[in-house]
Amino acid sequence: MIFDRKYLDDDSLLDFYRRLLYPRMVEEKMLILLRQGRIGKWFSGIGQEAIAVGSTLAMHPEEYILPMHRNLGVFTSRDIPLTRLIAQWQGKVNGFTKGRDRSFHFGTQDYKIIGMISHLGPQLAVADGIALANLLQKNQKATLVFTGEGATSEGDFHEAVNVAAVWNLPVIFLIENNGYALSTPTEEQYKCKHLVDKALGYGIEGRRIDGNNVLEVYHTIKSFVEEMRENPRPVLIECVTFRMRGHEEASGTKYVSQSLMQRWIDKDPLICFENYLLEKGILSTAVLKELRNKFQNEINKDVESALNAENIPVSSETEVNDMYKAINSTVLEPGSQKTEKRYVDAISDALRLGMQKYPDMVIMGQDIAEYGGAFKITEGLVEEFGKHRIRNTPICESAIVGAALGLSINGYKTVVEMQFADFATCGFNQIINNLAKTYYRWNQPADVVIRMPTGAGTGAGPFHSQSNEAWFTKTPGLKVVYPAFAADAKGLLLAAIDDPNPVMYFEHKYLYRNTSELVADNFYTIEIGKARLVLQGEQFSVITYGLGVHWALEYLEQHPDLSADLLDLRSLLPWDKEAVETTVKKTGRVLILHEDTLTCGFGAELSAYIAEHCFKYLDAPIIRCASLDTAIPMNKQLEDNFLAKSHLDNDVKRLLTY
Repeated sequence: MIFDRKYLDDDSLLDFYRRLLYPRMVEEKMLILLRQGRIGKWFSGIGQEAIAVGSTLAMHPEEYILPMHRNLGVFTSRDIPLTRLIAQWQGKVNGFTKGRDRSFHFGTQDYKIIGMISHLGPQLAVADGIALANLLQKNQKATLVFTGEGATSEGDFHEAVNVAAVWNLPVIFLIENNGYALSTPTEEQYKCKHLVDKALGYGIEGRRIDGNNVLEVYHTIKSFVEEMRENPRPVLIECVTFRMRGHEEASGTKYVSQSLMQRWIDKDPLICFENYLLEKGILSTAVLKELRNKFQNEINKDVESALNAENIPVSSETEVNDMYKAINSTVLEPGSQKTEKRYVDAISDALRLGMQKYPDMVIMGQDIAEYGGAFKITEGLVEEFGKHRIRNTPICESAIVGAALGLSINGYKTVVEMQFADFATCGFNQIINNLAKTYYRWNQPADVVIRMPTGAGTGAGPFHSQSNEAWFTKTPGLKVVYPAFAADAKGLLLAAIDDPNPVMYFEHKYLYRNTSELVADNFYTIEIGKARLVLQGEQFSVITYGLGVHWALEYLEQHPDLSADLLDLRSLLPWDKEAVETTVKKTGRVLILHEDTLTCGFGAELSAYIAEHCFKYLDAPIIRCASLDTAIPMNKQLEDNFLAKSHLDNDVKRLLTY
């Protein structure tokens, strides 16, 4: 192995060695503790330290790094105390996630490190968002994100690199090619000769380097980031290395030949650099022994201190409360100046006011700039706010949701427009496992609103018509709103924009241009989680939301002999339990109406809650009026038959004649 020191002096080279040695010795201690049964799991990075250390030292301390499992050297090179790291690994009080997540699955703004989730690939798009925020701020910062050779097969890799290329984001995508994804060798993972060859397909620069040579890693990364700060663009770097231990210790390495293992033992990044320094007279055996003794004593002391630290007190109340960042509960009231607005206009108005209030807010989605979006809701916004804030995106929902999280991490608000709510499936992992859990895991708000044009009634068929809110009401950490009226649409969207938590904002496509009312012109909010009693009556209660509210209004107008409470939930997570209980206690008969399919629709949760908490007030079984348990057909007659509205009359009669 040839080391080129270039301009580095002896002290710098010694510092590099110390930073290589320390994480190696920490890992060796962890393996001892694992055999002793004092820790339960360990993902070893032995043999890969040069990548983590060299790349981290090449970045400025205020620049974000997004590492992986085997990158202990990133954390130690950023000088995170070992006591905190062990507390994190063992779920102790002084860790970064309050015992809620494992190993390096955490972030820390203090050290500008953002760890991955187990799905690996999604963090690449998060790096895009962080870099986009840097680009918008023009602060000349780069972002470094790690991935393994196995994760380059994920769609998230393609989406993130493509977005970075299209937007010229200052991101270094660093591939640690260590030969195996768990036990699957590289020849079973990709067909190209080298992973760096993929850079050409994205129109970006790539470099393949020796990942075991700490100086080569350092100089390569440093050279690129210095250029990227002045000339923002992404770069793909493949670091060739080897995993000397199992994927995690229980996995072992029986699938690796002894000859291959020996070849890489001879290329050990620590030993090779150590021999180089000894040969050059920069390091002596006496200093080496002294350094090892010093580190060993420090590590032993820190380990015992961390392992003996107090356990986290268990509190269900704390756990539930920590799913969401607390917000200012002040509601901004609508003003007296009002204008007739369609549902679609109210949403557009809210977006414009949100952009005016928050100069650090970005709207992203397909065709939303000059074209104005599939439903023209963002029409005219690009002229007012510019394409840097009203951003057309490639067709890559996962990357854009991940980038929205990255923007939030780096101080921005984001509204993402799903072209159709159905397409959220392509970003589902980012929504469910990244947005929803980030605040709970490490206290980082995910300040993102995802607009979901939803619902049937337009003959759009199975992939453009679903009312899929129940996919998300199951997920703690998200908020879900679903307005039925223009005034509510505006107030709830502005509340969602104000809210630092991730909000799924469902807007019914059929209502866009089919309903209107007087809507206040000012910036006002409606509290998320508060229902609205639209009508008051005595015979029964209709509990509904979205288009279901209009079905119920139409039905009750056609049957003036009926007297019913009509409760519009408006929000589904959280939802207004007090308002539901009040109307149930008042009438004793309940019809739950929604457009979604019957089985496991949100009505099932409402029904279960009412049965559990209000059973003694009921005079009849709870009736759920929902759509058929089928996909949504395109044909108008079939669609009408599918929708809950088609059997609303029969369900009301069943309720009232019991």
